[in-house]
Amino acid sequence: MKPIDHLKNLVIMASADGALTEREIDWLVDRCAELGLDEADLGNALEYAISEEAAMKLPRAPEEQERLLSDLIKIMAADGDLDEIEKRLFAVAAAKMNVQQDHLDQLITKLVGKK
Repeated sequence: MKPIDHLKNLVIMASADGALTEREIDWLVDRCAELGLDEADLGNALEYAISEEAAMKLPRAPEEQERLLSDLIKIMAADGDLDEIEKRLFAVAAAKMNVQQDHLDQLITKLVGKK
């Protein structure tokens, strides 16, 4: 999966509840840099997320799926509020990638223990 597609997925999740908080934006800026992307890429991802064409592109490779799911959990938690629409979007993405519930539980447990 291309880094820009990964970033677009994260922005879609962050904006799913209708608002981007300062903490979410800060997290996205940091993750953007980690992915080797710049502010223009983040701007493009933001425009895409609010467009009519916005849709998550889900990876096929297990390691990419794990990385995406981890980041989705992190961005969901970034604002301190797990919105119902974010939870549903996460569940749909996990289901479409055929990720089993026990694996999701392990991933969530692993991430909750981290700061």
